[in-house]
Amino acid sequence: MRAEPVYVLAGNAFALSDEQGDMVADPHVPVGLFSFDTRFLSRWVLSVDGERLNALSRDDMTYFETRFFLVPGAASHYVDADVSVIRHRSIDSAFHERITVLNHSAEPAEYTVRLDIGSDFADTAEIREPRSRDVAIIADQERRQLRLRYTRDRFVRDTTVSSTVPVDVDEGGMTFRIRIPPEGNWIADLHVAMTIEGAGGRDLRADLDEHRHHVRRGMREDLEDWLDRAPQLMAERPALQRTYERCLTDLASLRYLPLSNPGPVPVGGLPWGMTLYGRDALITCLQTMAFTPELAAPTLRILANLQGSRLDDVHDEEPGKILGELRYGEAAAFGEQPSAVYYGAADTTPLFVILLDEYERWSGDADVVRELRHPARMALDWIDEYGDMTGDGYLRYQTRNPHTGTVNQGWKNSLDAITYADGRMPGFPRATCELQGYAYDAKRRGARLAREFWGDPAYADRLEREAADLKRRFNRDFWLPHQEYYALALEPDGTPVDALSSNIGHLLWSGIVDDEFAAAVAAHLVSPQLFAGWGVRTLASGQRPYNPVGSHLGAVWPSDNALVVAGLRHYRRDAEAARIAAGVFDMAETLGGSVPELIAGYERHVTKYPVQLPAAGRPQAWSSGGLLMLLGALLGLRPSGDNLLVNPALPAGFGRIELLDVPGRWGHSDAYGRDRAAVHPGQRARVR
Repeated sequence: MRAEPVYVLAGNAFALSDEQGDMVADPHVPVGLFSFDTRFLSRWVLSVDGERLNALSRDDMTYFETRFFLVPGAASHYVDADVSVIRHRSIDSAFHERITVLNHSAEPAEYTVRLDIGSDFADTAEIREPRSRDVAIIADQERRQLRLRYTRDRFVRDTTVSSTVPVDVDEGGMTFRIRIPPEGNWIADLHVAMTIEGAGGRDLRADLDEHRHHVRRGMREDLEDWLDRAPQLMAERPALQRTYERCLTDLASLRYLPLSNPGPVPVGGLPWGMTLYGRDALITCLQTMAFTPELAAPTLRILANLQGSRLDDVHDEEPGKILGELRYGEAAAFGEQPSAVYYGAADTTPLFVILLDEYERWSGDADVVRELRHPARMALDWIDEYGDMTGDGYLRYQTRNPHTGTVNQGWKNSLDAITYADGRMPGFPRATCELQGYAYDAKRRGARLAREFWGDPAYADRLEREAADLKRRFNRDFWLPHQEYYALALEPDGTPVDALSSNIGHLLWSGIVDDEFAAAVAAHLVSPQLFAGWGVRTLASGQRPYNPVGSHLGAVWPSDNALVVAGLRHYRRDAEAARIAAGVFDMAETLGGSVPELIAGYERHVTKYPVQLPAAGRPQAWSSGGLLMLLGALLGLRPSGDNLLVNPALPAGFGRIELLDVPGRWGHSDAYGRDRAAVHPGQRARVR
């Protein structure tokens, strides 16, 4: 089994290595040092007297700092090893490594320490098959530097490795010939600067550092401030508290500054999603509103700035459409892939309006609502003008780019994700059910914003009528009376796609479900076909396409389950919500560490342990955010004017929990809850 890579991470700058700390390019995993979709180091290999090192242990100090404890040769040599090595690695806007060589003998010793260094400057989109590049290499003995530089027209990337101690520098790396006294040590500090050149040779990453307060003040201080600003959780269940703190820390690690934006926004996650994804960022902000609300306004602003303004088939761009993906790599810069600014997502546009409204409800920040009036109205217009592709009033998708465009443009975006129960594939354009829920919610929320902030009651009335009509038609056309659940999608001619999926939980979250159908939907979500014990599967078992290790055909996603649980609580299906949330928390606590993107959908009683999948990344922003959303849903946190409402419904075994200093327009409030198996204390929220 392939060992899990070791990472250090700071926003979208990250380094992945093996257990010894070495980086050797791997076609299956983005090993190396990366930032803004470019690999700045593809080789970073340490040896002593010609021998590679083996790991004794590792100390993962925090997400941006780790230490490797090593010996030359086989790890069994440690018993009588005369020499050992410590690699202390950290990352902020640059990459740092301190190498300490320890002589354990009673005699002085001489060693040759070699660091092989190289960069292929690969784009993250081509890790499996990197192209050959002409890399200029300058070995500067006097400055103790090795500089690697790649230039293609105006696309310039530069890696500069500097040493604090004397070193022989050649085009393949650095060699240190050292003498260490008895029981002594030798230390070298290495600094790796990554440069993205803009006009006039200006380093665009350095420009960001002027705004990146956590670089100036130190990563550790910034993490402490981030945790201090978040609500404090006090829990009788210790594992719950550990999971909560880990999720907050992972969210801190996944903040970054896009080159066009001075405010931190969440990237998708390690290792493949280290950039801005509209869907992931919007959902993460919705999930974390009660915990880390500072992510929302910068996310809304950058997505508004990058909103579609024209028809562009290559990039799936349309006026009013909200971004799906933003990339800075070489393939994007030269149009070899449409990912520089790619709009192939049908859900980001309604989610943008939903987040804008939710942010105001929590924060009271009316200025942002007024500032983003035009982008929000353009988004609402897009739903009807470009989203309604067949004129039947439903939001649909079909890529404009048949060559490289994303085929499925909902959150389940793999090729085989949208399917009939018998495995047939529906035609295009597809109207998946959750998109209709998002459109309904966006219209309702847009109506509130128009009436209360934009001074346009006529527009508000129109949006409310459209939302009511959409809900009526949806419950007529998507409901499958014999199966008692909603169709996954509609064909272009209106034929329902009859697969049973987790998407029906998103419908509860949006509020589009008729009250009379809510109990049946809830029952399906906790049925053996959908509920695996660790959470709700993406696709129900018993259907022909079901596959417990298929990302969207049976696996369990924490982010998906968070919306499901929030939806169940919205319809007062508290028992079902508690059961699903308990399963997801059990999964996170059993695995420990960062919450994975997804796990296999095997029955819990069969595997006894959550089965992780190789393709699942972690940390992931909307996985960590999903656990926070689950906690908020179980406590029933909801803003109402200038007050925070609390309505707990905790699973048995959670005991008492207190969430202190929940931020919002009310200042800070405390929320309390106790599980049903305990004495009911009379929960309340206290405004400080």
